Amino acid sequence: MSTLKAGQQQGDPTRKQRREQARTQRREIEHAQATAAVRRTRHSLLGIVVAVVVTGIVVVLIASAGSGEKHIKPGSAEATAASSEVTTLLTGIPQNGNVLGRPTARVTLQYFGDLECPVCKGFTTGALPSVIGKWVRGGELKVEYRSLETATREPEVFRSQQVAALAAGRQNRLWNFVETFYHEQGEEDTGYVTESFIQGIAKQVPGLNLAAWTSERGEPALTNLLAGDEQAASNNGLDGTPAFLLGRSGGALTQLEPSSFTEPGPFNEAIEKLVKS
Repeated sequence: MSTLKAGQQQGDPTRKQRREQARTQRREIEHAQATAAVRRTRHSLLGIVVAVVVTGIVVVLIASAGSGEKHIKPGSAEATAASSEVTTLLTGIPQNGNVLGRPTARVTLQYFGDLECPVCKGFTTGALPSVIGKWVRGGELKVEYRSLETATREPEVFRSQQVAALAAGRQNRLWNFVETFYHEQGEEDTGYVTESFIQGIAKQVPGLNLAAWTSERGEPALTNLLAGDEQAASNNGLDGTPAFLLGRSGGALTQLEPSSFTEPGPFNEAIEKLVKS
């Protein structure tokens, strides 16, 4: 998303309007994914009973796409399981700030996300684990997490949650924080992201020095990184999340628009072409 520039032509969308447009587009994507999932299920079943079941699935999926899920309470059994899943996914993979993967990886994927974005959660729990296991763990790909405000309505909340992730990155734990947050993400527009929630996520990050993390959250440099991410997104025409730039490391990155955020196939195909080129 871009900030409003001096001399902007009257009638151009404001930053708030662009954010609302992105939210609408994201909800359309969620609805389309839900409908596609139901269509695949319908093709695999037969008979009148099947039709009834599919109808039920349509209702559930469309409702969940619009309303999200109740968030997992930090410290609960569900939170422990989520944290363990994240630890298993990331253990043994180098991190440096917002980067996951070897510094020498031939290919770079920039992932623009909002921690409250439900479609980002779909990517995190759907396609991303396969991409990490196949390409990042193997050393061919590194992934950079960058912030873009789309789902979070309150700018102060967005800044607080994203800076908290960046502060964890000072200890090379950003990806643990981000992935845990997405796994425990709550229902959109419910105000679940409080200081207590953010603290609860941080306490689940293995090896995170909480005192240092708390101190570093107040550094202006981290807030400046958010502004830099926003400008980078604007420069590349990105106004929704998740959004991706992909290319050879050290070279120009171009926008990747996968046909699915939950299936790894489109990502694997694009990455493989670059790895083999």
